[in-house]
Amino acid sequence: MNAARPAGTPRFELVTRHGCHLCDEMAAQLEGAGLGFTSLDVDQDAQLRARFGEVVPVLLRDGKPVAKVRVDAARLRRLVRRRR
Repeated sequence: MNAARPAGTPRFELVTRHGCHLCDEMAAQLEGAGLGFTSLDVDQDAQLRARFGEVVPVLLRDGKPVAKVRVDAARLRRLVRRRR
């Protein structure tokens, strides 16, 4: 999901890879919570691959990891509230 964000709101990016069911699950959670994000393929970016290796999905907030592999519902609610 690629979404424009209003000025001053955090940028969320989801580091994923093709065929990753956990990545698909986290993306669905984020979409269901209304959290706009951009997907980044770890296998298409050498810097991401060096930074995260096999550990995906990773949710980044303004470039910093805020969740890896799974995000629980309470954490996701906090992220949604803090995005404003």
